[in-house]
Amino acid sequence: MAGNRLGELLVRHKILTPEQVEKAIAEHKAHRERLVTTLCRLKLISEEDLAAFLARQYSAPSINLDEFEVDTGVTKLLSAEVVQKYHLMPISRTGSTLIVAMSDPSNIFAIDDIKFMTGHNVEVVVATDSAIKKAIDKYYDQSDSLADVMNGLDDIDLEVVEEEDEIDVNALQVATEEAPVVKLVNLIMTDAIKKGASDIHIEPYEKVFRVRYRIDGVLYEVMKPPMKLKAAITSRLKILSDMDIAERRLPQDGRIKIKLPGGKDMDFRVNCLPTLFGEKVVLRLLDKSNLQLDMTKLGYEADALKWFKQEISKPFGMVLVTGPTGSGKTVSLYSALAELNTTTENISTAEDPVEFNFAGINQVQMHEDIGLNFSSALRAFLRQDPDIIMIGEIRDFETAEIGIKAALTGHLVLSTLHTNDAPSTINRLLNMGIEPFLVASAVNLVTAQRLGRRLCSECKEQEEISKEALLDVGVAPDEVDDYVCYKGRGCSNCNESGYKGRVGIYQVMPMFDEIREMVLAGANTAEIKRESMRLGVRTMRQSALLKLKEGVTSFSEVLRCTVADD
Repeated sequence: MAGNRLGELLVRHKILTPEQVEKAIAEHKAHRERLVTTLCRLKLISEEDLAAFLARQYSAPSINLDEFEVDTGVTKLLSAEVVQKYHLMPISRTGSTLIVAMSDPSNIFAIDDIKFMTGHNVEVVVATDSAIKKAIDKYYDQSDSLADVMNGLDDIDLEVVEEEDEIDVNALQVATEEAPVVKLVNLIMTDAIKKGASDIHIEPYEKVFRVRYRIDGVLYEVMKPPMKLKAAITSRLKILSDMDIAERRLPQDGRIKIKLPGGKDMDFRVNCLPTLFGEKVVLRLLDKSNLQLDMTKLGYEADALKWFKQEISKPFGMVLVTGPTGSGKTVSLYSALAELNTTTENISTAEDPVEFNFAGINQVQMHEDIGLNFSSALRAFLRQDPDIIMIGEIRDFETAEIGIKAALTGHLVLSTLHTNDAPSTINRLLNMGIEPFLVASAVNLVTAQRLGRRLCSECKEQEEISKEALLDVGVAPDEVDDYVCYKGRGCSNCNESGYKGRVGIYQVMPMFDEIREMVLAGANTAEIKRESMRLGVRTMRQSALLKLKEGVTSFSEVLRCTVADD
């Protein structure tokens, strides 16, 4: 109802068209989120403009919550569940009047409920949607913090089975359902989401049991639960992800799906690995809402992006993305598929695992134990009248050979490999046993990549780096005076790390005719690299230095992510 009122207001004042509002309402219902959030997500109106408009309409003051210090005594008047349900923030109290910040003051049901719950008159001020979310996280994250739960665990006396050859599954199952264990596991997962972690590592050692988050590519230790909870926490995660809690000798894979406030879903890919002192569990966070598929925002330089788009738009040939685990290869491939995904194309993918699902693309999950591997899936794809094929990874000669032949017979093939840079990918294929003339004919482009940490925009400050140091890392002598370097001081916005988010560092190498001839002539990796640089291909170190020059990343991050060019 509140959403309809807001939509009517925006149409009546000719800020949006009826068609735009209809589209937003349909999206807001489909995603089960607030209409205010949907309008801003679809970029139909900015948060600031919407807040200013609503403030005028309801004769309510508009405030910047980021600059407002909320009295923590006032936050106790409303529970975390209530403020999250209505997406509002109590900010102060004057006598019997409670002042509440809202992004949508048309929601009179929320105002009436607050009046009933608190017994106070309610006065509304308008703030942006994101500012309210930040304030809720800041002021309502205190009561259920990891530290508080940890403090309460020391006194808990749980009967947890010892790790013997014969385990009592029933006793272990009971232990996993104890309130402290359930609460701790839930908080580990939700805290990781709030901090923007990509992975959670739960690791047992001889005398220590610890939890670490990978944030922007770097692992940080966040807590050390009591050793006596080791089996219960591990088993709780195995139950949630449908693993066999009685099996402790073999690795297992599973998946957890949780629903967050606002109707948002979050998936966790879970792997359990037997180690010397117990089972280590790693959870990979898969947040489709944060999946960036716009290739212009991934960090490609303009010329590299032009080459990449040019090669994936060809009707046949092979495009390879290389790099270590966690370097963003899958996102690059998904971005390419998003560009190519039209009703006129038949796209099939073989993945292990399928991380995100997309409408219009036939995605196949690999199952090695029943014989469904990349090569068998690829053979099946070729009998499915394909236009575009994506292979999760080329691991062996058989997969490489079928992929190369598919690329030569009128199909566009996208895949990944594990190599250090783009030129070494050519020799990797040759070492697998693929003939040089097949590699030269089939491969359209190779891109190598890494992910570097992006400097926090709120605490970025200038850093003095000597000219000698810049020259040592590869800056050209005639450009060294153009470099102004920055570092992150550390603030609450970036968890005191100085970095917020990541940016891609790319080496995009099209198969120029000169390089094809070198492959046929048996050139080595160093020779191919030199020729590619002569033809205008940037190395990863040069790409990272460009990000340094633009103030996107820091000098230390350039050294961490890339190696010097020979």
